Amino acid sequence: MGGRIPGGGGRRPRWRFHGWIAGMGTSSGTRIVLGHWERSPFGAFSDVMLEQGDGERVLFAPTQETAEFIRGTYLFDTVRVVPVEVCVAGPSWTVAAGPLDLRFSTRPRGFLGRLLRAVPGPLAGRPVWSALTDRPARLLLPGVRTRGSAVAGRREWYGARDLLPIGALRASLDGTDLGGPAPVEPPVRFGFGSVPRAPALTRVTTTVAAVDGMPHGDR
Repeated sequence: MGGRIPGGGGRRPRWRFHGWIAGMGTSSGTRIVLGHWERSPFGAFSDVMLEQGDGERVLFAPTQETAEFIRGTYLFDTVRVVPVEVCVAGPSWTVAAGPLDLRFSTRPRGFLGRLLRAVPGPLAGRPVWSALTDRPARLLLPGVRTRGSAVAGRREWYGARDLLPIGALRASLDGTDLGGPAPVEPPVRFGFGSVPRAPALTRVTTTVAAVDGMPHGDR
């Protein structure tokens, strides 16, 4: 089940998110990170983190509640609460998030994707697994981290379960074409790590832990 894992016996409260993260660059220099969460403490929802060529970091979140939680975990210059709608039809994804229109499609998974698909879901959700995979992830996918410290001292773990390359991409922001697909370069600066340099869609289980005495931000 997705949701908050109550802290007991002195353990810190944790929140678990199951879904997909799509990271992609554009030829204009804007980099986009889509979070599409099928199960979470806030129900099913999607959000978009966007870093423009000038370095401005923007969050598009569908509710005030999700916006507050996400900006309590990552760094942004601007936060906007707007409808975020995602439609998935096979390999094709369509995203509408306020002024952002995004369409992309995935290609068949490669060896790493097939390897990650063999990871059992319960194992991927364990922080100890993310700790074990952190160093291999850094070596295989420069810039990627599977564990680290977030804003306000929160801790975060990522357990990857699939990886598909992103091929075709079309995106516009406020009606301005962002150009075609490009590497995520420079890496995005929302948190302790970036997404893969090559545009990709990753299935993940993400765990966020609060620090004792800090606002928890849960419902």
